[in-house]
Amino acid sequence: MTAPYSASAFTTEAGTLNLFAFFHLNLAYSSIEEGQRTEVIERCYKPLLRLAEKFGPIGVEASGFTLEEIALRTPDWIADLKRLIACGKVEFIGCGYSQMIGPLVPWRVTEANLKIGNEIYQRLLGIAPRLALVNEQAYSGGLVGLYLDAGYDAIIMDWDNPASTHDWPVETGYTPQRARGADGRSIALIWSNTVAFQKLQRYAHSDIALDDYLGYIRRQRGTTERCLCLYASDAEIFDFRPGRYKTEEKIGEISEWQKLEDAFARLQVEPGCTMVGPCELLDGPQDAELRLETPAVPIPVKKQPKYNLSRWAVTGRDDLFINAACQRLYQVLAASDAAPSAWKELCWLWASDFRTHITAKRWSELEKRLSAALQRFPLPEVPLPAAPHGPAITDRYIDIATPCVQARLDRRRGLALANVRFGGAALIGMLPHGTFDDIALQADWYTGNAVFEAPGEHKVTDLEWGRAQVWQEGGDTLAFARIDTPKGPIEKTMRFCGASARIDFDIAFHWDDWGKGSLRLGHVTLLPDAFDWQQLSLTTHNGGKDPETFALDGETVDHGAPVSFLVSASHGLGMTEGWVEIGDAAHRIRITVDRATAPLLGLLTHRCLRGGMFCQLALSALELDDTRKPAAPRAGPRRFRFNVNATFP
Repeated sequence: MTAPYSASAFTTEAGTLNLFAFFHLNLAYSSIEEGQRTEVIERCYKPLLRLAEKFGPIGVEASGFTLEEIALRTPDWIADLKRLIACGKVEFIGCGYSQMIGPLVPWRVTEANLKIGNEIYQRLLGIAPRLALVNEQAYSGGLVGLYLDAGYDAIIMDWDNPASTHDWPVETGYTPQRARGADGRSIALIWSNTVAFQKLQRYAHSDIALDDYLGYIRRQRGTTERCLCLYASDAEIFDFRPGRYKTEEKIGEISEWQKLEDAFARLQVEPGCTMVGPCELLDGPQDAELRLETPAVPIPVKKQPKYNLSRWAVTGRDDLFINAACQRLYQVLAASDAAPSAWKELCWLWASDFRTHITAKRWSELEKRLSAALQRFPLPEVPLPAAPHGPAITDRYIDIATPCVQARLDRRRGLALANVRFGGAALIGMLPHGTFDDIALQADWYTGNAVFEAPGEHKVTDLEWGRAQVWQEGGDTLAFARIDTPKGPIEKTMRFCGASARIDFDIAFHWDDWGKGSLRLGHVTLLPDAFDWQQLSLTTHNGGKDPETFALDGETVDHGAPVSFLVSASHGLGMTEGWVEIGDAAHRIRITVDRATAPLLGLLTHRCLRGGMFCQLALSALELDDTRKPAAPRAGPRRFRFNVNATFP
């Protein structure tokens, strides 16, 4: 579709273009050391307030953490901000106490984050902001109700990614809308615009001339009244360089904040353009109620495709480890009468910046605070699975039968599940080579297997002969296999329950070197003949109180498709209450993850084929992107726990 920032014919009859801007302030910025924060305030935040005083109203968005840090270092700045808010030169925009990724955390954590942030805004600024920026523009329908309950009237969300998966009219991107949430309520929605803010950055960094920038703005006018967000990104990149990228422009002789003032001065007198405050847009009509998410893109995120949910879930220095630690803390706090300070610390620990380009020094500090919090609020360790004690199995196939589960395991393929029956119905298992006519699917597709892929290297899998044992424990049957791989052994224990239609997995990877790549395990492959394809749907929680359901009929979904050689996944499912469910009206398969051990990311693949369907859910423990750095060695194996069960609605 044509994006709203595409050039439109400019005529003298064009409608008014309402221009607004806001600057994102973040003293927790991943690649800025704590000792640089006062410098950031002097070089970036003070000039921002001068810009607002001259050309406001301008939006200023900051976390509660950032405001508290500024108040400690430069209290006069807080006083100036408060004064500019009072006289209408600044509109303050909220986001919570920390910049956390809502679709990756349980809803009670986001609820606490918004509440604590609002308390800080009231204490330091004496206001309750109407407008919230969705952190990192990582949006899910489940978040809408949380923002409404926190008192927000509207949210800001990036236009480009939601628009890429919807056939919306071009004008939709130039007018306020409403975003429909998982609970049926909706919230006012103002669009930010990636290209527009990058144009202003390029001008300020002397990459394009002012006349070129103004020409771009003029081309955004249409035949009717429109709104355009001039800027919706970091304040810390003007007259300061965080040092995140090698390609950062050098700071020139002319102040970049002065260049911004020059641009705003020209825009104020630009014919057909009017500078407005972001909240002024809320006083007009919101055209439509939109659902921003789709099955293919369940959690749209800011900017270009390299930004997706895996960035904060399973990449970085060791995102999975720190996310699991935060989950353990959450489970203790949620089950106790914990003080607000404990929730505040948890929100700090779950901030997004620790999960991207965090410096080694700040990573070390994070690990110390995580360790201290876990000692204060310990969660009992889950016992290791029972040691195998049955006779060694020499046959290739192992048949398991309990009153609720019947399965065939393939020892030649690391005990992959060739066929699983729950209550007599064969629902998941293996699809052999040749099942589909499509050459892209001409492979064997398994259930319960693991695959590690690194750029330019052969795959490492557990689809090899394993030393296997089977034994009984109460009414359950347990199967164990140890599979040797080039990176180290994998030990897999499966419990086939006798009292419920469930299989428990406990998998340990004895790998010293994880390297740069993707690790996906727990693949669950649906048997096409077992389901009504037209009724198939997926349900899970992506950060909200209420589950989100995605109808899959006619949809093509490939969350695990690489974006480039550098970015190994495109999208993902947060599964923030620990489960995802796929099925039709007659049969549902639920995959439940032990998030306190490892909060794995869900990756769905779904394709409708000639006379058939391919549907598989994988659990990702590791992905590759530009934030990925080697993790420090940790004692013992990496352990992953999840289960698969069937329900019959």
